[in-house]
Parts: sequence; structure tokens; C-alpha cells
Amino acid sequence: MAVAPERLWQGNIGRAVAGEAQMHSVLPPVSRPLKRTHNMFLADYAKPTLWDEESHRVSKAPKLHPQYRPALHMPTLQENLRESRGPSSVWDPYGHKQPSGRQGQGAEYEVSAGGPCPPGPGVPRAAYADVWRMPSESAAPSSAAAPPAPQHMDANWRAPGVGGLYRHAGISQHSQPSVAVGEAGGYRIPPLIPRRAPTMPKPQWHPPWKLHRVIRVHLKSVRCIAVEPGNRWFVTGSDDRTIKIWDLASGILKLSFKGHNSVVRGVAVSARSPYVFSCGGYGEVQCWDLEYNKIIRHYRGHVTTVYGLDLRPTTDVLVTCGRDTTVRVWDPRTEASVQTLSGHTSAVATVKCQAEEPQIITGSHDTTVRLWDLVAARARVTLTDHQKSARAVVLHPRYYTFASAAPDQIKQWKLPYGDFIQDLSGHKALINALAVNSDGVLASGGADGSVHLWDWRSGYNFQRIQAPVQQGPSAIFACAFDQTGTTLLTAESDKTIKVYKEDHTATEATHPFSCEPKAGKKTDFSAARY
Repeated sequence: MAVAPERLWQGNIGRAVAGEAQMHSVLPPVSRPLKRTHNMFLADYAKPTLWDEESHRVSKAPKLHPQYRPALHMPTLQENLRESRGPSSVWDPYGHKQPSGRQGQGAEYEVSAGGPCPPGPGVPRAAYADVWRMPSESAAPSSAAAPPAPQHMDANWRAPGVGGLYRHAGISQHSQPSVAVGEAGGYRIPPLIPRRAPTMPKPQWHPPWKLHRVIRVHLKSVRCIAVEPGNRWFVTGSDDRTIKIWDLASGILKLSFKGHNSVVRGVAVSARSPYVFSCGGYGEVQCWDLEYNKIIRHYRGHVTTVYGLDLRPTTDVLVTCGRDTTVRVWDPRTEASVQTLSGHTSAVATVKCQAEEPQIITGSHDTTVRLWDLVAARARVTLTDHQKSARAVVLHPRYYTFASAAPDQIKQWKLPYGDFIQDLSGHKALINALAVNSDGVLASGGADGSVHLWDWRSGYNFQRIQAPVQQGPSAIFACAFDQTGTTLLTAESDKTIKVYKEDHTATEATHPFSCEPKAGKKTDFSAARY
């Protein structure tokens, strides 16, 4: 015996009564979400209804105007060119005819969205595009391109956009890019300027470098090296806690200083006074007077090892960095600490001072490179592109750029805001030292004892040198060019100082090199000028 649905529903809720019972329908709560879902996805899965001309214009305007507003002044398709009765005698620069009835009237220009025209007679082409009348236009020949001939048009014809129709003045017709390219029954508009694959600039030819001299007097590894501004001598610091001064031309030892209690990790020569500054373990920062050959000042403030120091070329400012994650600025004449710059989260390995602006650059083991503003006493820019410790930084003597080195690769940047230029990849070792000369030769010294020479502008590695090891492990801790840029000095772990010089007998014909651009190689030297 069949049971009425009303009785089943009432039995489920435990309220079965005799006679007619009022049943609350479940259809309205279900139908409302279905209706909303149907309305939401109707445009994706159903055929849209044909709109009238005004509705279609209103719906297209929010998308059309923001895209083509900057180009509305450009001449484009004429509205009635397609529906014209026939060609006229008015010649168009693009090779098309214009209706003679338009002569003497204000020109109407059509700005289209670049999409396919809606098929069917329900939506005319006027609803697909906005027509703009320019009263200032006369009956002069239009510089707009016309659509295909009426006999070749179909419902899939795609109207060109403004960007594809505008023709630059002064460019011949043969040099213009094609206006429309057929694709899948329609037309697409290529950009006015075709995009080119990124290319690497042609590297400048540099003569090869060769080992000229090996100097071995230090009893332990040589950690640091610096050349005197007059280019007469250079100074080195070593693990044997001594500082030695050498004649640059002959390589003869001239002076030897003892006074450090630990490893000498950094040296700098002042261009404004006869002083040599050095730093090392236990927070030691010292000033040596070359007239009296003794220590005259101690700069106390660092609590641990000091890894590097540098002098500003234009002012009396000494900057040091160390393992305590701080960068300290000193007045070298009074031993006073002027500023303490904090922000790095790990040991600061290197520091360089810029001459053009009151700015210093530091590289740290926290993988960042920071550009500090000395006036504001804070970091202006923090560069986080390196994935490993930034151990070396070098400033180009001519271009307003610098480079930083980490075990992953070398990166070049623009000053003063650290805009990225390019990567220099290929040194398969931990890079401890960088040096660059005015001819655009960048030298990088690695922990494997190899020296890589790069062309600064293109980033091309034109030479790799692996000098024979004298004794012990092979590693390069520091390198520097002399003031002429023709001599390269390296401080190495085998207790030696190696001197490299250019091969002046080599020419581009005898030592050519071929450079094939790498895929995806990009360089940007638009602002890299001195």
C-alpha cells in the first residue's frame, strides 16, 4: 500500500496528524542557491544574448578606455569605410581608398578593442568600437590602415587595435612592421617594435696575463695586500703577525713591522698622510707612522676579530668591520669612534668607501650587501640577491658601479642605489678577493688558488690562471692592481706574493678569443657611467 509523501514527511518529524496538514516545502531553500549558481556561470557555459548597440558600448567602455586612453589622439580606422559604397579618388598613404563623401567633413576615427567582431546582425560593428570625431581633422589623407576588402570579410575578422595602426612619422613604409597577421581565421596585431632576444655586449679584447714574479719572505699565509697611491711600494699583512713593505718595481723587502698580537687581516695606505692602518684579531686596529716606523694610535671599540678596513679618499675617515656584526667609523686623527652602524646579523667580512658620496658598502656572512648612508648613519639599501656569504666588494675606478662576490657567483650593481646589472658565473670556488683596474679587467681570487680574469662590461671570462703552489694549501686571500692597472698582486696561503703582468707581445690576432652569448644573458649599463 503506497504512502502519501505528506504522511512520510510528517512521520519523519513525528507529527503525523489526521486530515490535511500544512507541509513546509523544501523547494525554495534549494532553488535559491541553484538560481544564483546558474546566474553566476551563465556567461561561461551559455550563449550570451544579443545586446542592443547602447548596452554593448556601455559594457565595453570600462575595458576599452583604460587600455587605449593614451592613444585616442592617434588616427585609426574610419567608421564607415567598411560600409562605403565604393572606392574614391582620394589616395591613402597605406594604399587604400577613402569615400569621397567624407571630403570637407570632420574625420571620424574608430578605436577598437582588438577582439573579434560579434557575429550576427544583432550587434553592429559600431557597438564593438568607439567612434571619436576630431573637428581639427580635415579631409587630408588619413594615415590609418583599412580593414580587408568587403568581399574578403567574414564574422571572424579581428579589428586592429590602436597600437598596431599608428605609424611613426619619418619611417618608410617598407620598414614598418606588418599591420595584421592572419591567425586562426582572425587577425592579431604584433607590437610596433619587435622584441629581440637579450644579447651580451661584445667583450673588449684584453691582452693575456702571465706570472711575472713570486715573492716568498713571510713565514705564514699572506692575508692582505694594498698598493701605495704613488705606485712606488706596496704593503702586506700575514698570519705571522708582521706587516711588510715591498718595492713595487723590484719586489725587494724595504721595511718590516711587528706589533700585532694576532693575524693581520687588513691593511690600508693613506693618501693624505704618511700612515698605514692595519687590523687583526682581538679587536686590534692600529695606525703606523712611516716617518718614525712605529705605532702611534690604537682604535679600541671592536670586541672581536676585525676582518677589514678602508679609508675614504677625500676625507679623514677610517671605517672598520668585524665579527661583532658592526661597522665602525673613526676619526683617524683622534682615535674617536664617530659612528657605529648596526644591522647585519652575522660577521661583516668586507667594507669599501665611496668617494663621490658619503656612502660605504659592506658585505657580510648573512648573505647581504648593504649600502650605508654616513650622514643618516643607517643603511640606505640592503641587497639580498646572494645566496651565500658576501666576502668581497670592489668599486670600479671609472664607472659608477661596484661588484660583490660570494661562493655562488659575482654580481655587478649600480651606485648609489644598488640597481642590479648582471651576474658573472663560472668561478667554481669560494671567492675571497676582487680587484678591478681602469681598463675594465676584473680579477677574482678563489679558495682553490685560481685567478679568473673578466671583462667588466660584458662579464666574459677571458682567462683563467692556476699558478703552481709553492708549499701547503693553495688559496688566494687578497688581490690588488697597481695604480697603472698593468700589474696584479695576489696574497696567497702558500706564504707567497705572486706578481702577474700583461703580455705586451700579444695582439688580438695572435691571441683571439671567441665569445658566444649565453641564452638569457642580460646587461644594463644605461646608467653605468663615471
